[in-house]
Amino acid sequence: MQIQIELRRGMYLYPGSYNAVVAPETVMAAAINNNADLQRYLFLHISGNYSRLLSRINRGAKNFDVQRAFTAHQFLSVIRGAAHTIVLIEHDPLIFEGAENMVAPIAMALKDAGRDALVILYTPAIDNRYAALMRHADRVIEIATTEDLSSRTPLRNLRMQRNGGSLVSGQKTLEVS
Repeated sequence: MQIQIELRRGMYLYPGSYNAVVAPETVMAAAINNNADLQRYLFLHISGNYSRLLSRINRGAKNFDVQRAFTAHQFLSVIRGAAHTIVLIEHDPLIFEGAENMVAPIAMALKDAGRDALVILYTPAIDNRYAALMRHADRVIEIATTEDLSSRTPLRNLRMQRNGGSLVSGQKTLEVS
């Protein structure tokens, strides 16, 4: 049996990949908690200064390890030393303060770790450092709640705002009937 984590119905994460996941905390915690098979595998949870997920994840398994990294250098060391089947990283932008030059080496280390494990870089909201890290991911998944979607400005409105209230010449708008 191959290990997999189902984020949503029909949306799976598999070993041998580096995945960037943007989702509400409840979605990520449920994906971990609703998969009893994960207890059979070595699982590493990495977080920075604080964790939003750790208190929500059932940690009854003996194979569940937790490591914290308070600096980008510590984070890189933890990633390079990970020998787990599943590596879940909670993104913490604070570890990059004063170490912006570490983003690229860390992104490559995540990509390398994803060759042998299921690597998940998780955040509930994207920031600039996360965006730089996710560029190297094999897969980027964003799961939004209906509230998140309703608060977004429709693409047509954004385009009109950038162009002084009129559509770009040659563009057509389809109306919904």
